[in-house]
Amino acid sequence: MKKIITSFFALGLTIGLFAQTAGTLTFNFTQVAHSPCYSGSRHVLAVWIQTSTGTFVKTKLRRVGSGTSDHLPTWAGNASCSSSTNATSTACNTVSATTGATLSSFGSYTITWDGTNASGTVVTDGAYRVAIQETWNHGGANTVTTYYNFTKGTTAVNLTPTTDANFSAMTLMWVPASGVGINEISENPEINVYPNPSTGIFNVDLHNVNTIKVLNTLGALVYQEKVNVDETKTTLDLSSFGNGIYFIAVTNDKGTTNKKIILSK
Repeated sequence: MKKIITSFFALGLTIGLFAQTAGTLTFNFTQVAHSPCYSGSRHVLAVWIQTSTGTFVKTKLRRVGSGTSDHLPTWAGNASCSSSTNATSTACNTVSATTGATLSSFGSYTITWDGTNASGTVVTDGAYRVAIQETWNHGGANTVTTYYNFTKGTTAVNLTPTTDANFSAMTLMWVPASGVGINEISENPEINVYPNPSTGIFNVDLHNVNTIKVLNTLGALVYQEKVNVDETKTTLDLSSFGNGIYFIAVTNDKGTTNKKIILSK
C-alpha cells in the first residue's frame, strides 16, 4: 500500500511540475532615444520570449534591414538564424512576429504573448523573461540586451520594471486564462494600461473595478466614470488634455489601485 501511495504522490507532483497554463502576457515599453545613430535615428530592435535559462520560445518583434543585419547577434543566436551576423536570414524563427525594416525613430511598443512557442503549443509553466536587443550604432557601447523576468502560471503577475538608460514606462502583466489565479480570487481592484505613454487613447484592462478616476500631478480630479464591476476592458480618451503625467485610480469598496500614465501627443 505504501508503494501505491508513493506512486500517486509522484504522479501528482509530475503533473504539477509540467502544468501548461494558457494566458496573455502584455508588455509595454518606451525606447529612450539615443544619439548618434546609424543615420538620423536609424536603429534596430528585437523582442522575444525565452526561458529564464535562455532557451528560445518565440519572437515577438524584429525590426532590421539588410544593411544592419549584423547588429542583433543575441536575438539571431536565439532565433536559429543562419549566423549571428544575419538577422534577416530566412532561417530566423519569426513565427507570428511583427517584422519590418530598420527603424527610423524611437517609440513606444506593446508586446503580447499567448503563452505558446513557435509551434503553437502552450509552454510549461515556470520562470520566463522578455528579452529586448537594441542597437543604434557601431561598437559595443551602442547596443544593449535587457531581460525582464516573470513567472508564467496560474497566478496573475503585474510588474512595473524600473526605468533605465534605454527603456522607460514599462509594465509587464501575465493574466492566466479562464480566470485562474489570484486575478480572479482577489477582491482588490486591479488594472493594466497600454500603450503607455499614449498619444491620447489608453486601453484599460480591469478586474473588480466600479469607478475609474484620472488625476493630474497636483491630485486634482480631471475625469471620472462609473463602470460595471464585471467589466474587464475599457478605453480612456485623454486626447483633449495637455501632455504630461497623470494617474488612473480604480476603486471598489475594498480599496484603490493607482497607475501612472504618460500623455504625449
